[in-house]
Amino acid sequence: MDILLIIINFIVFLSLIGVLALLKKRKMKFSYRVMIGLLTGLIFGAALQLIYGVDNNVITATTDWMSIVGSGFVRLLQMIVMPLIFISILGAFAKMDNQEKFLKSGTKIIAILLGTTAIAAMIGIASALAFDLDASSLNLGEAENERASSLESTASEVEGQTLPQQIVSLLPANPFLDFTGDRATSTIAVVFFAVFMGISLIRLLNRNPESGEKVRAGILSVNDWVMQLVKIILALTPYGILAIMGTTVATSDFRAIYDLGIFVIASYAALIAMYLVHLLIVSMTGLNPVQFLKKTSEALLFAFTSRSSAGTLPLNIQTQRVRLGVPSSVANFSGSFGLSIGQNGCAGIYPAMLGIMIAPAAGVEINAQFIITLIAVTVIASLGIAGVGGGATFAAIIVLSTMNLPVALAAVLISVEPLIDMGRTALNVNGSMLAGTVTARSNGQIDKNIYDNNELNELTAEA
Repeated sequence: MDILLIIINFIVFLSLIGVLALLKKRKMKFSYRVMIGLLTGLIFGAALQLIYGVDNNVITATTDWMSIVGSGFVRLLQMIVMPLIFISILGAFAKMDNQEKFLKSGTKIIAILLGTTAIAAMIGIASALAFDLDASSLNLGEAENERASSLESTASEVEGQTLPQQIVSLLPANPFLDFTGDRATSTIAVVFFAVFMGISLIRLLNRNPESGEKVRAGILSVNDWVMQLVKIILALTPYGILAIMGTTVATSDFRAIYDLGIFVIASYAALIAMYLVHLLIVSMTGLNPVQFLKKTSEALLFAFTSRSSAGTLPLNIQTQRVRLGVPSSVANFSGSFGLSIGQNGCAGIYPAMLGIMIAPAAGVEINAQFIITLIAVTVIASLGIAGVGGGATFAAIIVLSTMNLPVALAAVLISVEPLIDMGRTALNVNGSMLAGTVTARSNGQIDKNIYDNNELNELTAEA
């Protein structure tokens, strides 16, 4: 009987995929199909849970088959992350006139990313204190205990390194190994490698223009080639979002969400507050924050549902270029740097909130010295946070370990992680686009005609 129900569920799922394919055939806008995929997945997932219950074997098997589309889509996104980061940064250098422009733009982007992360940490601390979050009253179940063991194991590896050693580990000793994503800091290592290669390209252009131009032409051709691959994968977005959202809703433990509702509310209060800070920063540059909100919404929706800052990188860069009027070089830098430096949600708000939440359970007094130290450690730890699933956990482990706080208590949040991670990822991506926009504005490079245009230029996500 279960097998029959699983087959029926999967046939319904495939029918929904077919509807989205039909909408594409009828030339419906990409952004509309993404929204329809999101809403359809939400409804389908809720229906599955209402009919069968969250722990039912039918749901487990059904979502396992759905993961062919959902998890498969995420894996394809992960597949293009390292090549895209590398060629995006190299392409940015290839379009630059000199090394000084990189230093000027790159310094501003990194300063904005780290500065907003410090603000995000302050907001996370304020939210945790305002909602009186305290992990000492929470109990660990079986799943949470397993998660706690995993976190402690990872923390033991991190604790084996001093802070200077952790900073050194960001540098690529073997870039080809980092291209495989073997280390937690592989993303930032690839960024550094691409920057070094880009600087060497500028030097080559200055000293041997003939060879340099050949290399530049090759890089730009490879960039176009990789972007065609990106378009092929992004064209699958509506189907992937349908499967991801359906699986997330169908397997979410709403009772656990209710039990941890205060933390969820406090998290989103902090995330929304930081988003408003982003809009305030935009307005301080003389740009219209409503335009920024409207033009970035599609990329944020994708980030929210996919829970992958790295997977959103193509839309991130295109949004800056096509809708915000940011030059390609700046957009590539801010998008790529934003994947591994100063993620406001995962590396700012989240670990800071956990620090305040876990301190009372560890018998640590929350005073001014503790708060200042927590903010400083959070900002430093935000260097090298990977823009894929698990980045927030890695950031939290580093912060809690450095502050001598027990990492195991963070495991109690496992049941609400997907729900919170959606908002965190969207804020990460918004912070990256903010850094690019503000940098371009301060450099006098932003195209105001594009930024102020009320029409939303179509993002080139179609294959």
